[in-house]
Amino acid sequence: MSKEVEFKNRDRFIQLGIAIAALRKMRGMSQEKLAELSNVSRSHISAIEAPGIVRPFSLEVFYNIADALDIDPADLINASVFPDKILTNSKKNK
Repeated sequence: MSKEVEFKNRDRFIQLGIAIAALRKMRGMSQEKLAELSNVSRSHISAIEAPGIVRPFSLEVFYNIADALDIDPADLINASVFPDKILTNSKKNK
């Protein structure tokens, strides 16, 4: 399995990392605590959250992070930093 991320998925990984970082901070949780609860290293969490880095990670890690943040995985994947105007202009609404 390749660790390279397809171009079309790069922004998705970055957006997910930003959502994870924002929720972690809202929960008052350090990267160290999230890493401990997710069974990954702090450096892995740091790389996932870094907005300028595309760090692919497994579904297992994703589910562990969602559990540690006490959020449904679907809600985490749907978390967005885009304004409502952009969100309401989805393919479903066309």
